[in-house]
Amino acid sequence: MSVLVFLEHHDDQITKGSLAILTKAATLGDPDVAGVLVGSGVTAAASQAGKFGAVRVHVRDDDGVAAALPQPRVDVLAGLVREHGYETVLFAASVLAADVAAGLAARLDAGLNWDLVDLAVEDGELVGRRPALGDSVYVSVGWTGTPRLALFRSGSFDPSATAGGEPEVVPVDGELEDFSLAVTMVEQAHAESEGPSIEDADVVVAGGRGLGEPGNFRLVEELADALGGAVAATRAVVDAGWYPYSAQVGQTGKTVSPKLYVAAGISGAIQHKVGMQGANVIVAVNKDANAPIFEYSDLAVVADVHAVLPKLTQLVRERKGG
Repeated sequence: MSVLVFLEHHDDQITKGSLAILTKAATLGDPDVAGVLVGSGVTAAASQAGKFGAVRVHVRDDDGVAAALPQPRVDVLAGLVREHGYETVLFAASVLAADVAAGLAARLDAGLNWDLVDLAVEDGELVGRRPALGDSVYVSVGWTGTPRLALFRSGSFDPSATAGGEPEVVPVDGELEDFSLAVTMVEQAHAESEGPSIEDADVVVAGGRGLGEPGNFRLVEELADALGGAVAATRAVVDAGWYPYSAQVGQTGKTVSPKLYVAAGISGAIQHKVGMQGANVIVAVNKDANAPIFEYSDLAVVADVHAVLPKLTQLVRERKGG
């Protein structure tokens, strides 16, 4: 069962999600798990992949594919699958990965299962697990042929460094399709933020409509800063323009799995639960004792967030001596 993992990278580092998929791939029984890196100046990052289970890393390293555009990456992956016969190609969820996975499925006339949260070998067959009906049930999904393509929900697995050594680095050459080079990236926006991203943070403090107005998000930001965590928001808050989309947690946002998730003024609709139910400990603060979020919180605080958050921030800072 030959496995190829698409390794997305930012700032010369392979993303946490890609490393997590590599970790999972190493458990599927393929002793020769491979990864693929596409970009400019990415060769050095290949050694990082070796620590997480990649025995071989195919690298397309040139300025022509520096921009994070999907079609050149589809060209590279399609060539690798055809040349080396990879039976399974795995992707960690992201905007770019979703585009690449869909393009590769069309190019190879292959089956793509998306939003998976697990993958296992059962009776010699690869079986995926995917939430359905608002995450109230899980269904098993499969493929009718190869190559099998799978796109995983963020936070499904944790990256875990193995005892692996330096991987074999295999340069990838070959011409790209003319239509793949027809698009030029004019500008790439970067969210202005400090501290860890919500997907990587061990602590996430999220705010909802219960904060009352955009200016009250400073209460969430101050607590997150005291805890060394990241700030998140609900869809309603993002849609209202209170906070940027990059901070949205939920079914149409990002999925997080921190050690601690603090929900401030969040009612806890099922769409939000989908994005944060993987947290180890969930603490909710809401003045509505009947808020749905209390049904799946480890600690429920029935109180006004405007009174609780400042006091909690003060206590944390005093404990830390700051």
